[in-house]
Amino acid sequence: MRYVSLDLETSGSNPRRHQILELAAVIEDSRRPLPLAALPAFRRVVRHPEYVGTAGALALNARLLQELAQKEPNPELCTPDELLSQLRAFLLAHGFKADAKDCVSVTMAGKNIGVFDLGFLKELPGYGTLVRAEPAMLDPAAFYLNWHKDSRLPSMSICKARARFPDREVAHEALADALDVVRLLRPFYELPAYQQVVQTPDEV
Repeated sequence: MRYVSLDLETSGSNPRRHQILELAAVIEDSRRPLPLAALPAFRRVVRHPEYVGTAGALALNARLLQELAQKEPNPELCTPDELLSQLRAFLLAHGFKADAKDCVSVTMAGKNIGVFDLGFLKELPGYGTLVRAEPAMLDPAAFYLNWHKDSRLPSMSICKARARFPDREVAHEALADALDVVRLLRPFYELPAYQQVVQTPDEV
């Protein structure tokens, strides 16, 4: 299957008050995986008239604020009104098709994508008409859950540790984090989780 690994960096956690600072999306085909560096990738930093955020989120994304403050032309810079139309053009250019209502619907993957990123996407002009997420989404945390020990879904850093990645820190950079989600999902392409379940005859 083809899916889009998507990650956001934001000025806070409230989609109705805070803003998207950066969006990155990577297209993955589980039947024909490419080297990570060769995957089709989309990145935009988002310029707002002014920024509203929490101190923690703004400090975490200081590099983005510096990039947004620069006066030089930046091909990866856009406004919130342009963001989904540019993402749509990227998806169409890489083989995704619009449906009967001319909306590009994709399976999205990401850490906490359903409870965090999707809320911000829904606030953007054009969500649901230009681009929308399929209802079912891929979160790598479900693949790295320890059902006997965990009391909640594991964080990205715990997922990376359980996957035995040499780098276990979270970059908090949208493109790097989107690629990490692909890295975390790839081990399950050849041996899907359901094939690892041993069932007794009366459970089938």
